Parts: sequence; C-alpha cells; structure tokens
Amino acid sequence: MKILVNRKIKRLFLCVLLAMEAFIAASVLFIYLKLENSPLYVVLAAVLMVLIVFAALYWYFRDQSKTMNEAIAQIREYITGNRNARIECDDEGDLYRLFHEVNTLVTILNAHAENERRAKTFMKETISDISHQLKTPLAALNIYNGLIQQEVNDSPELKEFTSLSEQELDRIENLVQNLLKITKLDAGTITLEKKPQNVADMMGYIERHFAFQAQQQEKSLILSGNEDVTLVCDQTWLIESISNIVKNAFDHTKPGATIRITWRAFGSIVQIVVSDNGSGIHPEDLPHIFKRFYRSWFSKDTQGIGLGLPLAKAIIEDHNGTIEVDSTLGLGTTFTINFLNPTKL
Repeated sequence: MKILVNRKIKRLFLCVLLAMEAFIAASVLFIYLKLENSPLYVVLAAVLMVLIVFAALYWYFRDQSKTMNEAIAQIREYITGNRNARIECDDEGDLYRLFHEVNTLVTILNAHAENERRAKTFMKETISDISHQLKTPLAALNIYNGLIQQEVNDSPELKEFTSLSEQELDRIENLVQNLLKITKLDAGTITLEKKPQNVADMMGYIERHFAFQAQQQEKSLILSGNEDVTLVCDQTWLIESISNIVKNAFDHTKPGATIRITWRAFGSIVQIVVSDNGSGIHPEDLPHIFKRFYRSWFSKDTQGIGLGLPLAKAIIEDHNGTIEVDSTLGLGTTFTINFLNPTKL
C-alpha cells in the first residue's frame, strides 16, 4: 500500500497494532488465569489500549499540523517575494509528493519570471538603442528642415511642404520619446518619487503647456477644481500621463471644441476627469484604445501613433490608480481617473 511508504504513518499503524495485540494478549491471559477480577482487568486493559491509540493519533496529527504550518509559512515567504523559499520534502508519501510538486512549480515560476525579466531588459535595451540611434538623424533633419524653411518664403507650396515635414518629424520624435518611456516602465527601471503634490498646480502646468496649441487650433481648455486638493504622486510622471490624455482630446476634436479638466477629492479618493465635446469614440474601439499602436477602423484622424493612452494608463496604474473611459459618438469623450490617496486614510 502506497499509504504505508511514509515512515510516520508506519509508526502510527505499528503503535496501534501493538496496542491492540497487547490488549488481546492481556485479555487472554486474564481469562486463562481465571483471576477473581478478570472482567475488571480486561476493561482496564481496554482503557489503556484506547489511551495509547489516542496518544499515537494525537502525536501523529500534531506532527502533521506542524509540517503543514511550516509548508504554509514557506508558501507565504514565496508570495512576499522570497524566491528561494522551499518546502522541506525529505520523506516519502503523498503529502511529500505534493510538497515536491509545489517546489517544482516554484522553480518553474522562477524560471518564467527570470525569462520575462530578461525579455523586458532586452526589449528595453533594444528600443533604447534604436531610439538613441534615431535621435541624431532626427536632430539633423530638423536642422535641415529649418534651413529650408528660411529659404522658401517666396514659394507658398514649398513652405507648406516644409511645414508638413516639420509636423511629421515632430510625430517621429514624439514616438521615439514615448517608446523610451513605456519600455522603461515595462522593465521596472523607473522609480516613482511620490510626494504630496497640489493637483491645481499640476493641472495649471498642463494648461500653460497646451495654451499655444489651444490658441492655434481655436479650442478652449478649461480647468475647475478645489485649489487645496493634494495627491501623493510623482509629479513629473503624473503630468506626463494627464498631458497624454489631454493631447488625445486635442487630436480628436475640431476647432471651437472645449476640453475640460476637473478634479475633486472625496473620502480617500482623488478623482481627475478629462472630457471633451468632440466626435467621440466608436463603441467597437472602446475596449482597445489602451492597446499599443491600436488604430481605429472608424476614425479618419491620423494624428495619433497609438502610444499616448497606453503610456498614460501604465503611469496611472503605477500610481495604484484606475482609468475609465465613457464616450458617445457625436457628443464627446470622458476619461475618469481615480487615485487612492494615502494621506486621506
């Protein structure tokens, strides 16, 4: 029987068997000798046998409980980050086979985690190298384009071409920068420096950043919220995240549109909402807008490159926040961002 391969179970069965044999032998002896109080002696022997069996069972289950608690402790160690945690499985039996399989699973998980880490590092380094290699020719192309612009004032067509060329170069540069940022976030090489920050000040910085674009595109950027709301965050990265959402609103609205940024605090939540009254997002696109390089089949807009919203979402989630989108075709889009603010707990 496989159950008897475990030495502790063997000891338990042996102890019970010996107790029963001792009881039978004693009972037979008492009856054979025809002692005056033989029935009483048999009863006492039975009680002694039961006590021995119960003691053996108590010892066995106490030992099993100790073994299980040690196994649970090792599993918790692994969950909390100790990748070297293992369960002792130096015995035989089904329980120790289970422990061995758990250790094997831990080894496989560690191998997968290491492979994923290496893949992320390789991706980060590769994209970083490519991005850095692109910076030099991009800078040169911007200089050449600027020199050409100075020489084409008398040619409206060439001036328009150089202006379009400048826009495309800006898009490429924006793509390179976003690739660098998102791969750094993926690889976990960025440490967020979270401090209490005034939300109104951060939104004011975003307003100033987009002021010229709003004027050029004849759009309105309106801010509203409590001046005293604070949020524990990395100011630089959170501004980057909200700016990408605001930029998305500028890219998908027409002249005369209104883009609003509102914020408030309630309970332990700080909420930031970015909304616009643009063309809205098609319902079939909504589940995919945070996917990298996703391009809509329904939108004729070619401004986006499909990295702004995924980058914004990654930054928000690194701040333990959530982002939701609600959109109606022809009416506009609303992004709702919620952060759990530790200072409010």
